[in-house]
Amino acid sequence: MKKIKVGIVGYGNLGKGAQLAIRQQSDMELVAIFSRRRPEDFNVLYRDVNVVHMDQIQHYKDKIDVLILCGGSAVDLPEQTPALTKMFNTVDSFDNHANIPEHFANVDKVARNNGKVSIISVGWDPGLFSLNRVMSEAVLPEGETYTFWGKGLSQGHSDALRRVEGVKDGVQYTIPSEEAIARVRSGETPTLTAPERHERVCYVVAEEEADQAKIKADIQTMPNYFADYDTTVHFISEEELKEHHSAMPHGGFVIRSGQTGEETTQIYEFSLTLNSNPQFTASVLVAYARAAYRLNEEGKSGAQTIYDIAPRYISRLPIEELRKNYL
Repeated sequence: MKKIKVGIVGYGNLGKGAQLAIRQQSDMELVAIFSRRRPEDFNVLYRDVNVVHMDQIQHYKDKIDVLILCGGSAVDLPEQTPALTKMFNTVDSFDNHANIPEHFANVDKVARNNGKVSIISVGWDPGLFSLNRVMSEAVLPEGETYTFWGKGLSQGHSDALRRVEGVKDGVQYTIPSEEAIARVRSGETPTLTAPERHERVCYVVAEEEADQAKIKADIQTMPNYFADYDTTVHFISEEELKEHHSAMPHGGFVIRSGQTGEETTQIYEFSLTLNSNPQFTASVLVAYARAAYRLNEEGKSGAQTIYDIAPRYISRLPIEELRKNYL
């Protein structure tokens, strides 16, 4: 069986998760990990893989079937996904919801011009949650859909706050309102503002002599990430961050409260409870890397999202087996 040859770009928590996930896929082979760091400085989980500096990635154009892009959405992916899609099929987890249409358009143009497939914004939200929002509304057209995240550590929001001037390190937790969840599960369809649904709590290690008041203001007013929420910022030491905030749990719920027939209430709920946010997100990326490769093999090109891809493309099983054993 020909194995899909995969590359990983970026080797933070998401990149490490991708390496773990690829090892569980019998039809995939990890060819190389690409990073802006020096290869000699790397400490990879498994050493049976090449570690290559990003400035050498063009030499792997004919050696890799699909790249999994594990950079951050705030700065990395808006540049990396279009640039790398000129040479490779790609998959990313771009999670700045407000900018997804712009990101899609930028990537789609490059992908079509170069005969590549790029699957953007896959993970669990955006990704699996996005799919269930559409499915629940299609099945229950009369009703309201609610998404609750957490309690958990958000990779995208944590990456965004770490890029604030004066921040040395930090994490952000999203905490859902238990009262709001209970109301929706009971069949209510309340109108909830962002602060009524969630709060965001940040734990920040500031650079020495940094202006903490300015850091706090910059975080709390950051558009698309924190500005629309009640955001609390706590300043702590590096030791506290390492001791109390190293784990990366997350999860959440998509709940549709709808009506069928003569005002019969129906509740559609999809939930995730994750002990490792980056490892689960990476597992989704790896499954959709298979789809990017297969679609391109069929002659497809352009940007794709989770809405465009049938489940058969992400499964390693043949469609006949899916029909026989899973349908």
